[in-house]
Amino acid sequence: MKTRIIAAVALLPLLLAVLVFLPPVCTAVLLALMSAVAAYELLWGTALLKHPRLVVYTMVAAAAVCIWCGFGMPYVWGYVGALCFCFVLFGEMLLSHAKLPFDKILLCMAGGLLIPYLLGSIMRIRSMELGSAYVLLPFLLAFVSDSGAYFAGIYLGKHKLAPVISPKKTVEGLIGGVLATVLGVMIYGLVLHLVFDCRVNFLYGMIYGIAGSLASVLGDLTFSVIKRQTGIKDYGNLIPGHGGILDRFDSMTVVGPVTEALLLILPIAEIVYG
Repeated sequence: MKTRIIAAVALLPLLLAVLVFLPPVCTAVLLALMSAVAAYELLWGTALLKHPRLVVYTMVAAAAVCIWCGFGMPYVWGYVGALCFCFVLFGEMLLSHAKLPFDKILLCMAGGLLIPYLLGSIMRIRSMELGSAYVLLPFLLAFVSDSGAYFAGIYLGKHKLAPVISPKKTVEGLIGGVLATVLGVMIYGLVLHLVFDCRVNFLYGMIYGIAGSLASVLGDLTFSVIKRQTGIKDYGNLIPGHGGILDRFDSMTVVGPVTEALLLILPIAEIVYG
């Protein structure tokens, strides 16, 4: 636990600096690196695919997807890039003389296209109006939900939520995480109102808190299933006390896109002009 806290305290300011204060290109590069590492962890770290070329192709594709999202490149570039990646994968399957299973190809597509596109929602959020403030919202939803569920589970947890997948998660922890997240979004909305002079819809904020917390649990449990199925404890050891990128940011693959969708459909704040 001590190592976990020290790592969080050391890395959090760096993450905030990249997301909020540095130019958007830095956020795109950070997400590209994270997605490449996540692709490696999903394929090689789980031992689901021990094929060096395919792992490299997938890592490159994952980084390229985030760069594409981050720089607002034309849709056709992403379409052509995805096609090229798929053609390379299909070529490897043909060259293997039917020894490379199709499910491994689909796994590469998930690691090289799906997961980085979901994480790329962070970059797309930053490109919105008020993006420098909005970009923190998915992290707030995920981390506050996780912390609220942790403490509620410790002190109140009695009923297991998913005993096979994640034995420590409880129904009481889930409820505590939701309540903590709603409170966190209310405080976030107050900051938007006072600091950015925005008109905030706090009813929408409650929806963000509930949906974001549930999305966080869904993302966490989904990647926990993969760990159980492959018999590993962590996806990696890149972050001391936390494991790998997928261990720390697994929930972000769901929270990020959910936040992006909510911001597009139910914007939580509006800038007051004049």
